[in-house]
Amino acid sequence: MLSNTYLKYGVDYNSFAEIFRIGSEIKNSKMQKIHLECQHCDAKSISFLSYCTEEECEKVSQGKSCSHYKKGQSIFYEDNIPLGIYCISKGAIKLTRSNKDGKEQIIRFARDGEFLGYRALIADEPLVATATCIEDTICCFVPRNIFMEVLENNSGLNKYMLKALCHDLGLADERIQSLAQKSVRERLAETLLFLQQTFLNNGDIDIALISVTLPREDIANIVGTATETVIRLLSEFKNDKIIDMEGKKIRILDRKALEKISHASV
Repeated sequence: MLSNTYLKYGVDYNSFAEIFRIGSEIKNSKMQKIHLECQHCDAKSISFLSYCTEEECEKVSQGKSCSHYKKGQSIFYEDNIPLGIYCISKGAIKLTRSNKDGKEQIIRFARDGEFLGYRALIADEPLVATATCIEDTICCFVPRNIFMEVLENNSGLNKYMLKALCHDLGLADERIQSLAQKSVRERLAETLLFLQQTFLNNGDIDIALISVTLPREDIANIVGTATETVIRLLSEFKNDKIIDMEGKKIRILDRKALEKISHASV
């Protein structure tokens, strides 16, 4: 338990929080601190704040800190102690885990309104992933004591958090099944559909274009194969007129063909 970790070093939680807050700011010295009221946040209606009362929103707003991160910057790191939760106001983040050789595995992505670090915080465990921005991102940090106080007194938020945990568990189960039972070609088709759905913005006119630009290495990471294999299969999909390439971005020309290949229902 993390409470034992604090005692082992002879300091209390608040001291640990201050140490890691300063360390985080040093690591992210290029990030820009900003002020953003929860009441005026575009993501409020789709975040956990939609389950909070006006008084609770005000408490969160007064106690949180907001930062603007550049593409490629990390917000928190694997194995660190969770000091609170992170809520994405605008932007996109990839969550990765590293093996003993330092190779990264992409677990999932997070977009506007999603919150991160809550599982480790509630479970009283270290963070299991590193959060890195894949585009410029505005993210707010809500300290542990404020979030836990609101969570303990709000039954609607409790249900929402439980639903989020169950949803994440379901996605993990699907991921395990896909890696175990599907071919690389099927997994690539599934990944392209997943990326299109995940990064589809409200109001997008061109819904066939996958709006995020990911390196081929990242796509291979998600699929669970070599980069060369992904490049070859993407070329095959293009020759079959299933997709098209526009620079580094991918356009889906035949969604039904991808669904048939992947056996997906997304």
